[in-house]
Amino acid sequence: MGENITTRGINLLGLPVGTRLRLGETALVEITGLRNPCAQLDRFLPGLMAALLDHDEHGNLIRKAGIMGIVLADGEVKPGDPICVELPPEPYRPLDRV
Repeated sequence: MGENITTRGINLLGLPVGTRLRLGETALVEITGLRNPCAQLDRFLPGLMAALLDHDEHGNLIRKAGIMGIVLADGEVKPGDPICVELPPEPYRPLDRV
């Protein structure tokens, strides 16, 4: 299921492609897109995949499985460490499935 970082107070799904998240003192992750949930999730808990998908008022699919990113700089990340959001230059590109 990948490596995970739990955040609070950041609208991750609303960030544009190329946003960088500075985690703790040295770690840096660049957001590449949306996680695309798959049926394998239901092996862990039946109904989990359906819980991670929704639709907006126009019927468009909303993926709520989180985001994907690449590590640009490593470092130790501990619970409670600050997360600094660095937006890319405009124009912004909305996240899409990876």
